[in-house]
Amino acid sequence: MTDAEIREYLTGKNDGELFATADRVRREVFNTDVYLRGIIEFSNHCKQDCLYCGLRRNNRSIVRYRLCMDEILECAGDIARSGISTIVLQTGEDPFYSDAAIADIISAIKSRIDIAITLSLGEREKGSYKLWRDAGADRYLIRLESFNEKSYSQARPGTNRQERLNCLETLRDLDYEVGSGIMIGLPGDSIDDVITAIRKLTVMHLHMIGMGPFVAHNQTPFAGESNGNVDMVLRAYALMRILNPMANIPSTSAMESARPGGRMRGLQVGANVIMPSFTPKRVKELYNIYPGKNVQQDIDEDGLQSVLTMIEKAGYNVSWARGDSPLKANEKCKM
Repeated sequence: MTDAEIREYLTGKNDGELFATADRVRREVFNTDVYLRGIIEFSNHCKQDCLYCGLRRNNRSIVRYRLCMDEILECAGDIARSGISTIVLQTGEDPFYSDAAIADIISAIKSRIDIAITLSLGEREKGSYKLWRDAGADRYLIRLESFNEKSYSQARPGTNRQERLNCLETLRDLDYEVGSGIMIGLPGDSIDDVITAIRKLTVMHLHMIGMGPFVAHNQTPFAGESNGNVDMVLRAYALMRILNPMANIPSTSAMESARPGGRMRGLQVGANVIMPSFTPKRVKELYNIYPGKNVQQDIDEDGLQSVLTMIEKAGYNVSWARGDSPLKANEKCKM
C-alpha cells in the first residue's frame, strides 16, 4: 500500500471497502474472538508533565492515590475470578514504587494465579525491565504518541523520543511481548504524521498496537485544542490491521470518551482486544488521563457485563484465553 493510498483511506476514500477488508483479515487470524485484558490502574501519580494528560505532575486540581500490595492483589483476584486471563498493571510514571516493589507485586500475583501480566509503567532502565521479566511479567506497553519530533517534544517536555524507542528495543531483547502506538490528533501533528506512524509502527513488527484519539483535558495546557478525529482513528485501526494481521489491537476507552459507541465500532473495523478496568471504584474516577476516562457513566459502561454485551452486539465472541501474540509464536518457531 502506497502513502498516497493510505492518505486516501485516512480521508475517507472508501470506508466500506477498507473496513470490510480489515474485518476479513482479523477473522482470518483471530476468527471472531475478542480478548479481554483486565486493567488495574494502581497509581495516578506521575513525575512527567505531559501537556495532554490529566495526571501531569503540575496538575494541582487532581486528588492523588496509590494502591498498596494487598489492594492490587485483591483486584488481581477479581480479574481472575471473572475468567479473564490477562492483567494489565498501569500507572503514571510513579517512582514511589521501587523496582523491587513492582517485582514483588508481579511475583505475588504469579504465585497465586496462572495469568499473563502486562505492564504499562513508562520508561525504565534495562535492569528494571529485566527484573520484572524475571519476576514473571509477560508483556509491556509503551506508547510513542507521535513520530513528529517537534510535536512529541512539545507534548512531553523534558523527554526524548529516542529514549522511548530504545526502551522498546530493550524490551524486545528481553523477550517481552512488546506494544506501542500513537495518539491521533495530537496538537501539532498532521495527516502526514499519521501516515508516517502507520509506516514506522508496521516495520517495528509489534505484538500489540494501541491507538486512540487525542481528547482535550480542561486541566492541561492543551485544554483549548480540538479533539482527534474519531473517524480517522477507525480508519487507522483498519489500516493497521491490514498491514499488521497478527498484531493484537485494542479498541481503547478513549474511543468511547470521544464518541459513544466508538469502542464497539473499533471492534468492527479490525480491533480484537477490549480492556475493562478493575481499578477499585473508590479511586477509579481519579485515574482521569482524559475527560470521560473512568467517570461514573464510563465506570458503568466499562463493567464486565456491559463489555460482554457490547462484544456480542458488535457481532463477535468473547475469548477467555490469554490471547498471546501469534506474531510472537511465529518468532519463536523461527529461532
